[in-house]
Amino acid sequence: MAVEDSELKWDAREGIVQSAIPQEELARLSDDIIAALKTVYDPEIPADIFELGLIYKIDIEDDRMVRIVMTLTAPGCPVAGEMPGWVENAIGAVEGVSGVEVEMTFDPPWTPERMSEEAQVAVGWY
Repeated sequence: MAVEDSELKWDAREGIVQSAIPQEELARLSDDIIAALKTVYDPEIPADIFELGLIYKIDIEDDRMVRIVMTLTAPGCPVAGEMPGWVENAIGAVEGVSGVEVEMTFDPPWTPERMSEEAQVAVGWY
């Protein structure tokens, strides 16, 4: 019994998420969203939340809805209730974004190793 040629082919693109947003627009949105995230600072640490490594995931959906998965430096952070609103406001101001949804997670927990070199310099650890 012969195996059909089509059954033997493997598509390397399988599993890659495709977007209806043109590539140039997606690149601009991504850059602008990251720039917006860099305007939000942890009030206890002199570095922005992006460089601190608090942003775990950024999804831009075809309808330009932005979904963020983020954490805090500690579950008991005094701004835990306010930080998602700060993130929503910052990203919501980006041209072309239709809406923002922020999900907080503590899995995996944040550790200082997630900080960029820029954040390490800002806090004097580098």
